Amino acid sequence: MKIELRSPIHDRASIEVPRAVSQLSKPFNGTICSKMGDEYPIQNNIIDLIREPENLSLAQSTNHWRVTASLYEDLWRKRSLSILSGEDFPIAKEQELLIKWVSPGAGKTYLDIGCSTALYARTLKKEAPDSDIIALDYSSQMLEEARLKAEADETDIYFIRADARNMPFFNKTFDGLVMGGTLNELTDELKVLFECRRIIKKNGVFFVMHLVRSETWYGRLFQDSTEWSGLKFWTVEESNELFNRADFMVEDQFVKGIVCFSKLRG
Repeated sequence: MKIELRSPIHDRASIEVPRAVSQLSKPFNGTICSKMGDEYPIQNNIIDLIREPENLSLAQSTNHWRVTASLYEDLWRKRSLSILSGEDFPIAKEQELLIKWVSPGAGKTYLDIGCSTALYARTLKKEAPDSDIIALDYSSQMLEEARLKAEADETDIYFIRADARNMPFFNKTFDGLVMGGTLNELTDELKVLFECRRIIKKNGVFFVMHLVRSETWYGRLFQDSTEWSGLKFWTVEESNELFNRADFMVEDQFVKGIVCFSKLRG
């Protein structure tokens, strides 16, 4: 089965992506195009829909460094929640919550937004091998590292380089969306959330892991000192207001330290 993308420049034009692009055991290189003629490269199974580079914040720029991509999951991601929550929080616990809340199923389609090394995408695919999983990020370095990890895990995933403010999908495409840590780095978080609302099916689940404003003075001091880099922090209440403005209902929430997991319903 092929997946269908929406052209980034022709809203009504579709782009068909062959199944072979997601089969990572064999490198796929070539191009895809819409019926309007706009064409996009595929290099080593990664579809690149970015035509012009954007001005990035420092926090976003670090995601484009090869060293960040290569060390992100093994050095930082596996320890980050324990550091940020102030207690032992192994990555397996995060994955268990992801599976419990999303409940991925065969024949369904899921999107990992701002996927980094596609930890969430790979977790969903392992749980539901007969589902279609798409991992989207702006950073080519992160996508290249994600592709290596997915191939090593023997999980077939579609990788797309695109801007989350204008996602290349038609309305109500996905049964579920997941986002791990990306919300705090966005320059236009509400626009991305509106895009998420557009592409999710009615009653679809949106799993979000994000960082909230610290309740301690020293935590707030640290967060204030990092906001110049482009990071943003909201209280749980302010985060929920963002979700509500984008027409998402907060169905469940789990907070440890400054780490917040939100289960949203479209």
